[in-house]
Amino acid sequence: MLTLLNRLALWAAGAGLVAMTAFVAWQVFCRYVLNDSPSWTEPGAVMLMSWFIFLGAAVGVRENYHLGFDVLLYVLPKSGKRVLRMISDVVILAFGIGMIWYGWQLVSLTWNTTLPSLGISGAHDYFPVVGGGILICLFAAERIAKRLAGVPIDDVADEVPAEVAAELDNADIPLNSKA
Repeated sequence: MLTLLNRLALWAAGAGLVAMTAFVAWQVFCRYVLNDSPSWTEPGAVMLMSWFIFLGAAVGVRENYHLGFDVLLYVLPKSGKRVLRMISDVVILAFGIGMIWYGWQLVSLTWNTTLPSLGISGAHDYFPVVGGGILICLFAAERIAKRLAGVPIDDVADEVPAEVAAELDNADIPLNSKA
């Protein structure tokens, strides 16, 4: 189920990126060729950008492509890596909860406003924050549950990239991949 949701989020983010690019291209064409720029293209492109950023961030959480500072992980034993990754996933889960909570407050505050160029509620600007937060929570909770169940979700991440291994070797820092 979550794999399907992840795939749908990834495809929706990709489609949003393509649509945003088309919106901007249309705006440029209309402005410089037709000398009549439509008013909906810029806010529409920004709204699409919000969606593909937050959907893409959620996919990054599920696939472990989110930003991280991995240098310490390369020299820790496997048990230390597991603890730090668990802490990271708990922090990501808390961040997702914050996105839902504060995003919903923004939706509530802007529900009765109207985006003049699109003619829709101002709340639509903040739905991506809530949607992305929900997916981030689901995907972070999945990672936590899998790790607690003993599923080896970190095995690929434990492989030290060759360039990092070379730098650690040059600095006389031993790699520690033992449990």
